[in-house]
Amino acid sequence: MGKFIRLKKGFTINLAGKAAPKVVETDQPETFVIKPTDFYGIYLPKTVVNVGDQVKAGSPLFHDKRHEQIVFTAPVSGEIVEIKRGEKRKLLEIKILADKKVEHASFKKYSVSDINNASVGEIKEQLLASGVWTNLVQRPFGIVADPGATPKAIHISAFDSAPLAPDYSVLYKGQDQFFQIGVDVLKKLTAGAVHVNTHAASEISTVFSQVKGAEVNKFSGPHPAGCVGVQIHHIDPINKGDVVWTISPAGVIQIGKLFLNGVYDASKLVAVTGSEVKNPQYYKTYTGASIKKFIDGNLNNDHVRVISGNALTGTAIGKEGHIGFFDQHITVLPEGDYAEFVGWITPGARKLSFQRALGLLSFLSPGKERVLDTNTHGEPRAFVQSGVFEQVTPMDVLPTHLIKSIMAQDIDEMEALGIYEVIEEDLALCEFVDVSKHNVQEIIREGIELVQNS
Repeated sequence: MGKFIRLKKGFTINLAGKAAPKVVETDQPETFVIKPTDFYGIYLPKTVVNVGDQVKAGSPLFHDKRHEQIVFTAPVSGEIVEIKRGEKRKLLEIKILADKKVEHASFKKYSVSDINNASVGEIKEQLLASGVWTNLVQRPFGIVADPGATPKAIHISAFDSAPLAPDYSVLYKGQDQFFQIGVDVLKKLTAGAVHVNTHAASEISTVFSQVKGAEVNKFSGPHPAGCVGVQIHHIDPINKGDVVWTISPAGVIQIGKLFLNGVYDASKLVAVTGSEVKNPQYYKTYTGASIKKFIDGNLNNDHVRVISGNALTGTAIGKEGHIGFFDQHITVLPEGDYAEFVGWITPGARKLSFQRALGLLSFLSPGKERVLDTNTHGEPRAFVQSGVFEQVTPMDVLPTHLIKSIMAQDIDEMEALGIYEVIEEDLALCEFVDVSKHNVQEIIREGIELVQNS
């Protein structure tokens, strides 16, 4: 029997430009990119391909020297046209010039009974060899899951509460069979439960509501209710020494397709959203796609910031960029590179603020969709303890004290204050409401890496 959890703390940012429930098929982008920087816990990626090599979807591109069994594979077939490196020859990305028709590497096909009878080792071998394993994220720390670990539970967030988040009933329509098979496979990997966490206030897609063999939990409340870390905290909190895995519904569906069809299928729908998009809608593509075909001729103006992911946690990629491995969402916002006189304290009708004093008019019309740019309305300054972090964090942690302990590099204090329970997305709202303009998410990752390497 699943749980029902009502969250009161948080803040929903209602931006203009939500994607219409329309799926568009266009000519596929010419290039696709896989970036090691999309994955935490990968420190020494080693390429196994060279420029000019031909690859199929599911062919190995690189692996981590520390965990050679974890392979990162091509999302499409085509030619390797660039291997981009940074300082000290750090691998930044591998670019593929895609074939017109995607060819797939072949993997073993399984029936439902085969899956039920398969050993854990056999299941892991299939996931690792195909590259589908990299969808699994391990808590604490938010790193690629360790194949040698056994998680106490696996959590799947079946909704997204971030700004302009795509509608999961559109993203995963008709994927019921693959999602069910994916859950059946995941059950083999944990001694505990597989949790599917849904939104209580929205109509739940049959992909999630009819799933068998999983605990279906319901959450209500503002963002970050859709963050899987918040959900884990209220279902089965992570303590020191615990291991929990998370995976997106897209990753679960990939697992189902891998075992039923014997292919690594990186196809996905991507929501192109934002106030500066003429036609916000969904596009069919593959992981790592170039975004040019989705935004060329589809913008209201040219002075914009293009983000892979959402406005709170996404990565700015520019108009020539490629969508991140875990993202099914592109956000386009007006660029806010202008200066304001005492802009951080001046109230205004166009501003959205969690603070009533600065955003009073936004509280008078909470349901209104707003056009916001990327201006932070201020610069970093001394840490101001206003108590606002605690108001947007629906977890039994003290974010202000946790952040200060990270800045002081006090590992014992960080552990006592809940560093094992959070990653960047769980406290991203703290960065949004911070009057001191600190890069809270960067601070959280610095703390995670300090604890991880201690």
